[in-house]
Amino acid sequence: MLRRDFLKTVPAVAMASALQAAPRLKVTDIRLVPLKVLRETGKMEAAWNPGVSTMRRVGGGAYLEIHTDQGLIGIGPDMAAGAIEGTKAQLVGKDPFDIERLAGPLRYYVGGRAVSSIEIALWDLVGKATQQPLYKLWGAQKDRVPAYASMIQLSTPDERTRMALQLKSEGWRAIKLRLHYQTMREDINLVAAVRKAVGDDMEIMTDANQAQSSTGWQPGVVWDFRRALETARELEKLNVYWLEEPLRRYEFDALAELNRLVEIPIAGGENNIGVHEYRTMLEKGVFDILQPDIMVADGVTGFREIASLGAAYNKRVIPHHGGGNLGTIAQLHCIASWPNAPWIEILHDPPIAAYTHGFAMMENAPLVDKEGYLNLPQAPGLGVTINKEMRM
Repeated sequence: MLRRDFLKTVPAVAMASALQAAPRLKVTDIRLVPLKVLRETGKMEAAWNPGVSTMRRVGGGAYLEIHTDQGLIGIGPDMAAGAIEGTKAQLVGKDPFDIERLAGPLRYYVGGRAVSSIEIALWDLVGKATQQPLYKLWGAQKDRVPAYASMIQLSTPDERTRMALQLKSEGWRAIKLRLHYQTMREDINLVAAVRKAVGDDMEIMTDANQAQSSTGWQPGVVWDFRRALETARELEKLNVYWLEEPLRRYEFDALAELNRLVEIPIAGGENNIGVHEYRTMLEKGVFDILQPDIMVADGVTGFREIASLGAAYNKRVIPHHGGGNLGTIAQLHCIASWPNAPWIEILHDPPIAAYTHGFAMMENAPLVDKEGYLNLPQAPGLGVTINKEMRM
């Protein structure tokens, strides 16, 4: 018998035969598996956290496994160890196909980032049971997605120009620059230097990172409305693709007024949680481009609901990076199923913070090709396997 709750979320005709053939599953165990640190790559100061340098590594952390009685194992990103027992209480003995039924209790009893990790692992199980990659289950729109290289550090115009030219020569189609200098003129000079170097055939995105905190304070320069407006108008002249998070997270009215006054698309939402916040932002006209993060936005369920809501308002959805490993892969599958999602963000600031460092936890991670695309994994579920050398 077909599972009606599940069929609400996937193309029914395409999936009927796969579901009929899928084994009946029950969750038997949930565990975190630690990963070895293979090497340290160096310290880097993020533009949005000035004065704090953190060591970057290949490996470390952990990943989630959800085991079933049929021997299938779903994998998901790391989560808080303290949430494991509560997760077991909600899932052991349950059918992993019942994601919509399980989502509400998980949000209530477990909450936070853990819900995203759990739902990603459950969907990985569904894909493995039906022998389909997730983007096919969700209704494939495309089988490859262009990636943009998202910078981490502020650096200097000379270095960022060299970086942009290197990325362009490797096939990357876009770069995102951090605007976090003390003055607007320094921010604009950075963008102008990169635009002059790469020409008009490489997209430039910009990020002010003004919504890191839910309060009125955060480290580094804090923009007011005038700086946001004047910066946006200067960036328009440089053919910048978008300006991201130019004001604080919940200044919805001010953001909507800024959006009304400028032509450059205004983007944001990476730290906003839940469909209700996005509904308010859409009703007020806050953003042209929505940037939910699968690890923040109330799990895979909430993440996909936000994308559908964005489509109803004719908005583009270009998610925040998703954590840089299994969360990013889950987002890749979602993006490939959405017609209004033209890019994937990849945190990539080599050599210290190359995206391949996070992807090294996977044996068969997709890599950005010479045309600047990530090709969708074709194996079932997430389509990736954990690197055996990293398992402890």
